[in-house]
Amino acid sequence: MSDKRYWIWLQLCLGAGKRFSPIIEYFGSVENVYNSNYLQRKACLLIKDKLLDRMEETDISKADEIIELCKNNDWQIITFEDDEYPKKLKNIYDPPAVLYVSGEMPDVDNMLTLGVVGTRKASPYALNCARVVSKGIARCNGIIVSGGALGVDTASHEGALSANGKTIVVLGCGLACNYLSTNNDLRRKASMSGAVISEYPPDTPATKFTFPLRNRIISGLSDGVYVVEAGDRSGSLITASYAADQSRDLFATPASIFDEGFNGTNRLIEDGAIPVTSIKAIVSHYTQRYKTLDTTGLATIRELLSDEYADKTIPDELEEQLTFENIGEHRQARSEIDRKASMLKGNEKAVFDALSDDFTDTDTICAKSGLSVHIVLMSLTMLELDGLAEAGMGKRYRKKQS
Repeated sequence: MSDKRYWIWLQLCLGAGKRFSPIIEYFGSVENVYNSNYLQRKACLLIKDKLLDRMEETDISKADEIIELCKNNDWQIITFEDDEYPKKLKNIYDPPAVLYVSGEMPDVDNMLTLGVVGTRKASPYALNCARVVSKGIARCNGIIVSGGALGVDTASHEGALSANGKTIVVLGCGLACNYLSTNNDLRRKASMSGAVISEYPPDTPATKFTFPLRNRIISGLSDGVYVVEAGDRSGSLITASYAADQSRDLFATPASIFDEGFNGTNRLIEDGAIPVTSIKAIVSHYTQRYKTLDTTGLATIRELLSDEYADKTIPDELEEQLTFENIGEHRQARSEIDRKASMLKGNEKAVFDALSDDFTDTDTICAKSGLSVHIVLMSLTMLELDGLAEAGMGKRYRKKQS
């Protein structure tokens, strides 16, 4: 067991995404790095002036505060030297010095682990692909890794959880950060069946710089990365690039050549990514590698969809067949829904945030929103009129599907 104080101190000095192994090799251990003096550090050509200043300014008491905060919240701290640190992640070019973990890190080294990424403003087609494929992988005892954001990330985590599978949420912020509070319930469920992890100290806020760095962890933990939907400049292509650099398998969803939202994924397939047309298209690559794979759980896409919709109790009239021809219309409708949702306030926002893509009964909506039945029903009526919610059978409601 390593001394976590020194690893956390070094992480605070270096920042996320920086290579630490050459510095540790130079000094012999992370403890020696901390105990070295100014002149010894300056003599190391690997330590530039800015890092030298941070080492002088960063007190180890900050590490002690982080350890205490994690202890109070029942968060694990896994350092690079700990036995629990995943070997898959350890072997990438720039592994994190420290991982902060809510839940229990699954045994990724002995199980098929699939990273699933895609746009936040995903088409219904992409959301269905992410959810159904993730569910299919989880049924075969595979692990789903994604970033916990809205859109494809959420759909993939929910798909794994719906099959009672394991999932790992890799955050682009600290565990104590309240980023995407609407997904707190998802983070809680993921912690119970898998783990929510971050390389960032707990109080680190989310920024436009933190998310690209976390993508290397998603691919680093994975045997392969499945890019569900990506346009020309999608951030998901960053993860695909990391996957290629880390010699991970790359999978992508075949989609319409007329939809610019899939230009990135179609190009990945042109460049050699494996097109995902079935669960077997992914699982077959790993049956010899992992004895933990349960191929008796293999299901066809049609079977998984039937199961999916049976659980939702969706009236036929609410489900329009999604095709390549109308996917553009669905995307426009989704954008309009997102625009209206961003303007919600008060009770209607609380009720909308309590809804999901699955039909939910009013008691659950009341519990999630903290509002009375009377207020919830009034708010649901207003949301229906605004085209943001829709009713199913038995007084069950869900977010409006585009």
